[in-house]
Amino acid sequence: METLQFEKEYRVHLYDTGPDGKVSLYSLFNYMQDIASEHAVMLGFGRDDLMSGNRFWVLSRMYAVITELPQWNDTIFVNTWPSGTDKLFAFRSFSVYNTERKKIISASSSCLILDHTTRKVQRPDGILPRYDPDLYRHDAPVRNAMKIEAPDENGCTSSEYRIKPSDLDVNLHTNNVAYLRWVTDTYDLDYIMTHFPCEAEINYLAESLYNEEIITKTSADKGNCNVFNHSVIRTGDKKELCRVKLEWKEDSVKKVN
Repeated sequence: METLQFEKEYRVHLYDTGPDGKVSLYSLFNYMQDIASEHAVMLGFGRDDLMSGNRFWVLSRMYAVITELPQWNDTIFVNTWPSGTDKLFAFRSFSVYNTERKKIISASSSCLILDHTTRKVQRPDGILPRYDPDLYRHDAPVRNAMKIEAPDENGCTSSEYRIKPSDLDVNLHTNNVAYLRWVTDTYDLDYIMTHFPCEAEINYLAESLYNEEIITKTSADKGNCNVFNHSVIRTGDKKELCRVKLEWKEDSVKKVN
């Protein structure tokens, strides 16, 4: 019988951390994408499996709730499982534990399947017969990601950034986590050093390519000064590439130190 859940151990290396010594948000999302890809292969619907039918996966949305960020040299355990389909989306859940088996992060992803030739979205229920919501029924650790509102028109705009080779994936498109890196790089260093992201949500809206120029628009939530909406926009055609919503929490441990 297939393994419904898959767990993998990760060690937080120095290159996975930010200036505060804790794992960066984009490294954390990299861990989750890595284990999701490996588990999909084990279950028979990985990248090569879909490509044999002229189809491919597209990550559409992700959402994470973070109670504690691992630090440099920490060992963590990332657990994942498929959590059903709904119309055009295929869902996956994640839980992250420390060495004491305390859950420190819960997350979900929403993926689409596209036809490689037409780029049209395919219904996953007909393509993934084993991606059955009853077969993979588990209590979801968090809700699925939702549609994010655009930043306020009166928000801030970052300086222009030109997409580099290091931003690309094997398909020569911008790597999903690069958007998170671009967004978090718009924050002031003092803020990063005294806060950590307790919630992170992202909507991927369009692809971007090498040498294209982007900007990031940002506005703070009117009801919570530690919640920010971001939009990454391609300057050439004003196309919105993704939206990111981050909620930050004051780092009490860092404050005491």
